[in-house]
Amino acid sequence: MISMLLQVVELVSGAIGDMVQGIYYENSYLPEKNAFTDDIGITNWMEHIFLSHGALLAKSCQAAMELAKHDPEVQSMAFQYGKHMSLSYKLNSDLQPFMNEKSSGTSFSLNCAPVVLHQEFIGREAWMEQVKQAQLKGNLIDLAKLQEAIKAGKGVTAAIDLCRYHGNKALENLHCFPPSKARSALEDIVYAVTRLP
Repeated sequence: MISMLLQVVELVSGAIGDMVQGIYYENSYLPEKNAFTDDIGITNWMEHIFLSHGALLAKSCQAAMELAKHDPEVQSMAFQYGKHMSLSYKLNSDLQPFMNEKSSGTSFSLNCAPVVLHQEFIGREAWMEQVKQAQLKGNLIDLAKLQEAIKAGKGVTAAIDLCRYHGNKALENLHCFPPSKARSALEDIVYAVTRLP
């Protein structure tokens, strides 16, 4: 029992370490003067998001299976569920300012998933030109204008697809568990996060 508790403590402390590292990355990648956005790509974005947002959920799911004395394969699947669920949730959250007409001009991060994907599709140079065209006096940006350019591109659709992909991967990892109210509740969480137009 003590060794199991030590493993759980190790998992959770590792998750806290990952979260601190992820937050450090987010802060160290803050746009430099006159840069406005990062050029990190979606792969690096997902790595940073996992560290800052997903590691705690993934490792907590794994720790719960450890405490329930499930075998390492089930623990790994629980970890994967948490990882994919957290990525799907973050993608959903990043998509909200781009999902309906009422959100036009709503504040959004210039390093959110739809923007990162938009930038990957059109290229860094074209993206920086769009930012320049939306720039007002000083360092202010007309977010509504930039938001419309992003909506017109492929980044929003790609982010929706990625959200659903990670949701489906989370669901796949639940199939190792027998049908139950707990499993249904976890599936319902995924369905709620991936229900996008």
